Amino acid sequence: MNIDPFALELADPLATAAGTIDAREGFTVTYRHRGQRGVGEATPLPGWTESIEACREALDRAAAAADEDASERDGSGHGAALLELDAAETPAARHGFATALLDADARADDVPLYQWFDADVGTVSSVPVNATIGDAPVEKTVEAAEEAVEAGFEALKCKVGARSVAEDGRRLRAVREAVDKGVALRADANAAYDRETAREALEAFASAGVSYVEQPLAADDLAGHRELREMGVDIAIDEGLAEHTVGEVLDADAADVLVLKPMVLGGPGNAHTLAMRARERGVEPVVTTTVDAVIARTAAVHVAAAIPDVRACGLATADRLAEDLWPDPCPVADGTIAVPQSPGLGVEVEP
Repeated sequence: MNIDPFALELADPLATAAGTIDAREGFTVTYRHRGQRGVGEATPLPGWTESIEACREALDRAAAAADEDASERDGSGHGAALLELDAAETPAARHGFATALLDADARADDVPLYQWFDADVGTVSSVPVNATIGDAPVEKTVEAAEEAVEAGFEALKCKVGARSVAEDGRRLRAVREAVDKGVALRADANAAYDRETAREALEAFASAGVSYVEQPLAADDLAGHRELREMGVDIAIDEGLAEHTVGEVLDADAADVLVLKPMVLGGPGNAHTLAMRARERGVEPVVTTTVDAVIARTAAVHVAAAIPDVRACGLATADRLAEDLWPDPCPVADGTIAVPQSPGLGVEVEP
């Protein structure tokens, strides 16, 4: 197993629960499996996953445990390495190794990764994606929304919570009046509210036709989110999945929508399995990135492509990076992101 560090500058600073970061640091992982060379990416995000140091240590343990010769020969040498990578403790490290395995498996089976997840899904050439509208005064919010719609986006996620509920309500209503009624409008609060304020916000946002509000309350408040579901606006859980398992969220009836980040969940395979489990429970999955580099971002596109009739996902994040590792096989156009059709991930990396 080869583990190579990288650091990519961001186009703009990224605010996280653990502070503001200016670059994404991580590791590319390459592994020989079933006669193929698979590639993965482990890019920890403070506040969501393990630290960069813990990620490297976990990958080193996995590399020491793996029998790569047996894995390349007959696919049997990777089990001990996976056992070193706990999805709850070191999800980014597990994502890196698991993605490399999946890339090699799909290459060996001569199918794109999304069809490896679900052979019955057929050919999926693109997945709908949302545009993100940042916090800004009413006029600039409307301007950004109109530009996104003109670019073909049919779903807009507006950041809320930094301003008063009244001001955010005006922003969302102004967007609703400015764009076609068929454009889905979402609000992302990033856990900004207490329970009382969240109720006020949902009442205000309902008049703007908001389809769902993402993470209105603190990540640990599943009971509060369950109560908010009674107000007529769907509730999406995002940060909550860094505090709770998907099973805990589903059992608590805390969500109408789950925002699934493969890097946080321990790999693309885990993310797809959990997406389909949520769908079985009547909860809709939406796949997003953690502002990853091209390998992990492409893996997330494959996860979304393997979910039938998936809602617009948060995958249009390549422009958040000032630079990337390799050329992007998933360009965004007309509100959709392209799905690679070559075997495996479809990311061609240098040896």
